[in-house]
Amino acid sequence: MATEQNQQAQDLELEQAEQNTAETQAEAEQAEVTVASLQEQIAQLEGDLKLEKARTANAVYEAQKSVERIQRESEKHKEAVLEKFAKELLETVDNLERAIAAVGEEKNPLSEGVELTLKGLLTTLERFGVVVVDTDNGFNADLHQAVGIDPSAKANDIGNVLQKGYSLNGRLLRPAMVMVGA
Repeated sequence: MATEQNQQAQDLELEQAEQNTAETQAEAEQAEVTVASLQEQIAQLEGDLKLEKARTANAVYEAQKSVERIQRESEKHKEAVLEKFAKELLETVDNLERAIAAVGEEKNPLSEGVELTLKGLLTTLERFGVVVVDTDNGFNADLHQAVGIDPSAKANDIGNVLQKGYSLNGRLLRPAMVMVGA
């Protein structure tokens, strides 16, 4: 009987050992599966992170380009508004110059006031980049508009300036209307 009990105890221990071994193997397999699945998740998350970083970098790039485009458009708009405003002021400059020419050599307080007003207006226009087109160095079709022939002038020289021309920041605002020698 003792032998039978010993045999049963040994069988029971053997069964428990087999169970423990099976459980350990199952846990090891679960641990391997868990590690493998975690590594897959890490790899996938790293891929997602790279994708999101790329999207963020692209969004920042697009935002910078939009800001630059808006600044360019704003600058163009400012230039167009300044050009339109300057063109309107040129009529006033022409009228003040005609008033001074009509007075002639006769100086009086009124003519001096008109001259000072013209000088102040031209100074203000120059501060914003509006300058008189050069008519001293001969005819230039890009800067001058020939409206007639001046018989007393040499060929390709400007004889008489009928209306001054102006440029705004290097761009022609209004061509000078001139009489050219033949």
